[in-house]
Amino acid sequence: MNKVITDGVQLMPPAFSNGLDQWSSGDGTPGSDTYDGDPNAAFVPADADFGGALEILKTDATQKLRYLGETPLLPGCYLRIRARVKAISGALPSVRIAGWAGGAGGVNVPGVVQVGPTVPLTSYGDVVEVSAIVGVGNRAGVDMVWGRAALYGHFGLDLTGANGGVVRIDDVEIEDITSAFLRTMMNWVDVRDYGAVGDGVTDDSAAFEAADVDAAGRRVMVSAGTYYLGGDVTIDSRVEFEGTVTMPVDRMLVLTKEFDLPTYIDAFGDEELAFKKAFQALLNNADHDSLDMGGRNVRVTASIDMQAAVPNRDSFATRRVIRNGQLEAVGDAAWDTTVVTSLATYDPAAARTLSAVQNVANIEIGSLVEGNGVGREVYVTSTNVAQQTVTLNAPLFDAAGTQSFTFRRFKYILDFSGFSQLSKFVLEDVEIQCREVASGILLAPSGLIFHVKDCFISRARDRCITSHGNGCQGMLIDRCQFLSAEDALDVPDRVSIAMNAVSNDLKIRNNRATKFKHFLVLGGSNNLIIGNHFFQGDTVANGIRSPGIIIAGSYCSTILTGNYVDNAFIEWTNEYDPTPDFTGGFSFSALTVADNIFLVSGVAPWFSFIVVKPHGAGHFLNGVSITGNKFRAVQATIDRAERVDTSFSDLDRSRFKDVNFNGNSYNQVTAQVANPAWVTHSEATAVSVWTVDPSAELPFQGWAKRVDSVVVTGNLRNDNNVIEWDYPNVFPESGSGSDQVELRWRRAFRGDVSMGVRID
Repeated sequence: MNKVITDGVQLMPPAFSNGLDQWSSGDGTPGSDTYDGDPNAAFVPADADFGGALEILKTDATQKLRYLGETPLLPGCYLRIRARVKAISGALPSVRIAGWAGGAGGVNVPGVVQVGPTVPLTSYGDVVEVSAIVGVGNRAGVDMVWGRAALYGHFGLDLTGANGGVVRIDDVEIEDITSAFLRTMMNWVDVRDYGAVGDGVTDDSAAFEAADVDAAGRRVMVSAGTYYLGGDVTIDSRVEFEGTVTMPVDRMLVLTKEFDLPTYIDAFGDEELAFKKAFQALLNNADHDSLDMGGRNVRVTASIDMQAAVPNRDSFATRRVIRNGQLEAVGDAAWDTTVVTSLATYDPAAARTLSAVQNVANIEIGSLVEGNGVGREVYVTSTNVAQQTVTLNAPLFDAAGTQSFTFRRFKYILDFSGFSQLSKFVLEDVEIQCREVASGILLAPSGLIFHVKDCFISRARDRCITSHGNGCQGMLIDRCQFLSAEDALDVPDRVSIAMNAVSNDLKIRNNRATKFKHFLVLGGSNNLIIGNHFFQGDTVANGIRSPGIIIAGSYCSTILTGNYVDNAFIEWTNEYDPTPDFTGGFSFSALTVADNIFLVSGVAPWFSFIVVKPHGAGHFLNGVSITGNKFRAVQATIDRAERVDTSFSDLDRSRFKDVNFNGNSYNQVTAQVANPAWVTHSEATAVSVWTVDPSAELPFQGWAKRVDSVVVTGNLRNDNNVIEWDYPNVFPESGSGSDQVELRWRRAFRGDVSMGVRID
């Protein structure tokens, strides 16, 4: 800063050679005496040291010299007044820079220092330079702090001490010295001032840290250049990047005051690399629990190995959040699925292990497993090359023996599979744009409470969220949008799945999923599936529909409530059971389906909303509650809302227990079932044995196992048409299908009855 240059401000007083009428022996204010014609002052035109000089005989205790001109004093501008002086003869005085602080109305500003440091003259002929700095602001090095009240000054010097001495004074100089204060006036320090080279080769780590220490509340400026940081660097000051940095993968840049993705992008000059380095810092920085992406879109060219970005962390269990941004897959080849086919042996006794696996070294962790007797969403959790084994995230239901398996490794934008364990990790307000080339998120093989909330996962090629181990334990998925890339495809042609889980305690709440093959594949228990809307229809007349939710374990202890199941159905299987025949336990148990909306359109009559699909013999329903649901078909009439898929096996209806199926409503559904079913029966001819067939009103084509009540409605008449009062013996499980009830009377009657019949 230099006001003479930038604003044309006149600071320099005239030379003494221009006349002494501009130089006062008083304060310099209008009307004060000048040295023009003063017998004790004269201009000396040819001094050996000064050229022209003012010679003064000191006669006053404080001999003043002031420029009559008003030198302006501006906020943010600092002036240095200096003069060279030498004693010629007589008593040796002292000298100091001095001024008169002028305020509004031409009055002196009281209470401010108006003199500079005093310098004694100790010998004759020696040139002594005196100077002082004046300014509005109170900064180190400012001799005369005048504050905002001072508008101008009359500057010069004072001679103090003994009288009678003769001194000569060179021309007084006033200059803008503001540049000397820029370092403290500016709110930044530059790393180059601390030795940073910025050539991309020299290790500038020490210079960065030194600048940070010296910043003392100011910003650290990383000026233009490429700075190599060979060690871990933590900057506790605010920082601004004009240049960029490079550093090894295992070295960290921690920006504690500017911890957000935009700053890391400025630092590294590459969005993808910046995201990795910011994530690395997130897991190594106790000062922040979250990384704000600042609304930035990060174009991702290949699957991000999240653990490889943090080489010093194999596991992490402290809450961390990534929020407020977008990750977008770009390119094609890097996202291609890796496919390996290998011969392997499966023994149900080792339910989660493939042994004698050929080419095991080529099988990637996180691969989807396909083969005969393999359930849906079975993945590789780990491999052991030395033992030629593969560990799976779920058992296989009918794969005993040796066969060829196919392993498909999808590529995920965020791949956490390299961690051995990751807990309490949150993605919030993040959009993952898969662009039909990539999948979304692959979880760690173990961990607790992976939380995805208010996120969009859009147009995934294969999967949105995959759990290949137990990293889904306690997973929370809240208010997310899962947008399929397969909207235009008919249902049989779809392959993408929104998410799967094999562990327990999931909370899947208030999400929306569009036209995937499946919304959820769940293998664990104790899950809450609440308030979701998933739809999977197409325009094919009498078309098929795929299950929206697949529950892959018989004992599931799961609640589905308040969901909108749109052109999809719930399928309950035991395909994660290595010995699918029932040999003990609870069988198909502990499922609650309550207060959901079920809607389907344009389907064949055999479509059902709730399908139980046993993979072995002897299974039954045990502790199942299906209540308060709205079952509706449009542009079609379906036979029933519930059914048993007997593709592999049927249920043992003799063992049904605690099945609660009531309070549901039906539209365009032929069999409007309930348990207990309230059945009415009319016998027009008097007979002693009445056969009541409630089968059309019993869910899951259950047996008429129990009759809770029989009530005669109206008059009971004998074969002579005489009214009588009687009560029958009841024989449930009658008929060839055990789905009828016999009422046996003591004699022939005709009339009407109402019965409560149960399948359990």
